[in-house]
Amino acid sequence: MDRTAYHRTVPRKQSATRAGIAPEAETKSARTRARILDAAAHVLSVKGYAGTRLSDVAEYAEIQAPAIYYYFSSREELIEEVMFAGIAEMRRYLKDVVDGLPADMSPMDKILTAVEAHLRHELELSDYTTASIRNSGQIPEHLRSRQRKEEVGYGRLWRKLFDEALAEGMIDPDLDVRTAQLLVMGGLNWAAEWFDPRKFSIDEVVRNAQTLVRNGLLSHK
Repeated sequence: MDRTAYHRTVPRKQSATRAGIAPEAETKSARTRARILDAAAHVLSVKGYAGTRLSDVAEYAEIQAPAIYYYFSSREELIEEVMFAGIAEMRRYLKDVVDGLPADMSPMDKILTAVEAHLRHELELSDYTTASIRNSGQIPEHLRSRQRKEEVGYGRLWRKLFDEALAEGMIDPDLDVRTAQLLVMGGLNWAAEWFDPRKFSIDEVVRNAQTLVRNGLLSHK
C-alpha cells in the first residue's frame, strides 16, 4: 500500500494529546502513543470507520502493528479516543477564539468569527476534528458517549452566541433560533464531506459561509 495515498494537501496540526507539552518533557512512550493517535486520526479522516485498519494506522505511524496493542486494547478503543479528541479539541479551540474577541464586537460578528474558526479547524488544522465529524454517523453508539458530551459543550458555545445576537435584535425574530443554530452547524460540518483543497481555497469557503450565515440570520425589520 502506498503510504502517500493517505496524505492530505494541507499540513496536519500537532496532536492535541501533545499540546502544551515541551518535547523534552515527553517520554518515548508518550510520543509513540501520540503518533499512533495522529495516524489513526488521519486514516480515519480519509478512509472512514469501516475502512480504517490497524495495519494502515501502523504503516502511517511507522511502527509495527502489534505495538498498537501496548497502548490501546482494541481498534475500537483507539477510534473512540480519536472521536472524543476531535470534538474536545474543536471545543477548546472555539472557546479560546471567542474568549479572545473584543468585548465590544457585535454578536453577529462573533458568530461569523465562530464560523471561520469552525471551518479552519475542521478543514485545515485538525485530522482529529475531520475524522470526528465525518464518522459521527458511522461509529457504534457505545463508542460515542464521551464524544456526545463534548458535542453538548460545543453546542452550548454556539447557543450563547446565537442568544446574544437574538437579544440584540440581530437575528430575524421569525426564525426559531435553535433550529437556525443547528442548520448553521450542520452546514459547516457538511463541508468536511465535499471540501477539496485542489478545487477550493479555505478563504473562499470561509467568505461564502460567512455571507450565507449573515444574510440568512440577519433581521431586516
